[in-house]
Amino acid sequence: MATNRIDGNLQVSGNLQVDGQLLPAQSRSFLAQDNFAIYGIPFSDLRIWDAFQTPITTAASDDLGLSTGGTYGTHAPYISAGDLKNAGATTRRARFLFTLPPEYVAAESVRLSAIAGMITSVASTSCTIDFEAYEVSNDGNVTGSDLVTTAAVTMNSLTFSEKAFDLTATGLLAGDTLDIRVSIVCTDSATATAVIPAIAALRMQLDIKG
Repeated sequence: MATNRIDGNLQVSGNLQVDGQLLPAQSRSFLAQDNFAIYGIPFSDLRIWDAFQTPITTAASDDLGLSTGGTYGTHAPYISAGDLKNAGATTRRARFLFTLPPEYVAAESVRLSAIAGMITSVASTSCTIDFEAYEVSNDGNVTGSDLVTTAAVTMNSLTFSEKAFDLTATGLLAGDTLDIRVSIVCTDSATATAVIPAIAALRMQLDIKG
């Protein structure tokens, strides 16, 4: 089979069909980078933070819970700290693992985000959300310190909004696993109606190729 060579530019206005292989094969490094691509975290991944073998159920003690939200087709499930009306200072947490996918670009941006707010009433004093993240080493322990560089932020509003937390990505590679804990700290002492801190969505946002 003859080989035709084009030394200049080639513009194809219509479709291009290739019946054989495109050679030479290119690695991911040749692809355009997509920054802060979103990877949703299923709520079913969340576990009791200090009893990781147990999925979260109902918010209690120092644990976040999972709420059905109401009627299927009308309401969606959400992560709940429970009704903290007049509960004073309360901290509730949950934990999950996330493995950086093959398309993650080494040492590029990693961000945790939550769509969070309050249901029924805001807390009389304050309510914040925070994340911690540690890299899991090959021996099953964590390595280094907390990678999250963003401090706790307020979620004390009836309008749900994104709360973003950046991580130190130096040294992170595709295939690395992060051990992540989310904490809600709420202080309420003078509210007549329900004060329910809630998370409507959890996401990882990564710089990827492919």
